[in-house]
Amino acid sequence: MLVFWKENLAFLAVPKTGTSAYEKALAPRADMAILNPPDLKHAPVYRYNRFFRPMFEKMGAPDMETLAVMREPVSWLSSWYRYRQRPFMTGKANSTKNLSFDEFVEGYCKGARPGFANVGSQAKFLEPRPNGTRITHLFRYEDQARLIGFLEDRLSVTLDLPRENVSPRLEVTLSPRVEAKLRRKCAAEFALYESIG
Repeated sequence: MLVFWKENLAFLAVPKTGTSAYEKALAPRADMAILNPPDLKHAPVYRYNRFFRPMFEKMGAPDMETLAVMREPVSWLSSWYRYRQRPFMTGKANSTKNLSFDEFVEGYCKGARPGFANVGSQAKFLEPRPNGTRITHLFRYEDQARLIGFLEDRLSVTLDLPRENVSPRLEVTLSPRVEAKLRRKCAAEFALYESIG
């Protein structure tokens, strides 16, 4: 998470949406850069609401705006699948080595997800809170130009993004049957993505 105090903006880091590159480029410009532990670095809206928002309000920023990025759901799962293919993951419970992308997504669609498919939910990460705390500015990962334009304008910077924390290149395909199941079981993910203007 990156916080820009004077610009009244908190950039929440949804995993696997390119936020590591933005952190690298913008952390020196930020007033706060929460890079560790991962549970705070990747604080979802509910954790932001519980811990960070009250602190910001006490320090004089009652209306801190929030920004986040959401990736197209199949692409997001593909990134997780490829990320967990790294040789470092071999032998670990969350490794996807020797699994097809269909098997990974089938695991993700289960009520009790196996370790290899337990990667959370973008919709849950971004879910508004009953008190009205929500993401003010939501961008599609696939529309980097719009996100960069917003940040350059809001922060008065010129961005040159490095490639950071990139998943291994690997062709993955999802069968129509499994994709239909994913769209049915995880409809909220697709509905939220489609709602982004």
